Amino acid sequence: MMAWDALSYLPDDILVKVDRAAMAVGLETRALFLDHRVAQVAWRLPMAMRILGNTSKWALRQILYQHVPRELIERPKAGFAMPIGQWLRGPLRSWASDLLHPSASAARATCAPSRSPASGSSASTAVPTTPSSSGVC
Repeated sequence: MMAWDALSYLPDDILVKVDRAAMAVGLETRALFLDHRVAQVAWRLPMAMRILGNTSKWALRQILYQHVPRELIERPKAGFAMPIGQWLRGPLRSWASDLLHPSASAARATCAPSRSPASGSSASTAVPTTPSSSGVC
């Protein structure tokens, strides 16, 4: 599992997401546990020190308990959810309202499949139209 994480999951998924999110807001990040010395120690640890019973990262937790209050370590994971509802009710309210207003929706009419005059069936491609050009949008 550690080998798969090191070779695939970290460089192809997690680290890419963190890097992109950080760059988007001009934030410099560090993946401290990827220091080669820390990784070398982790690879040498016996499995009993990595996972003990149902406790993962057992050795790391023992070190943390000496420096960090237990209640900060033993708590459920918390994601980094974006407060979209709060934004849409607050600073983005007028923008969202404008998008959802019926007159705005008509102005952004989508494409509809064109009808073939010969068969009366839908053609295989969508034809862009405006609300005034054909009435199909």
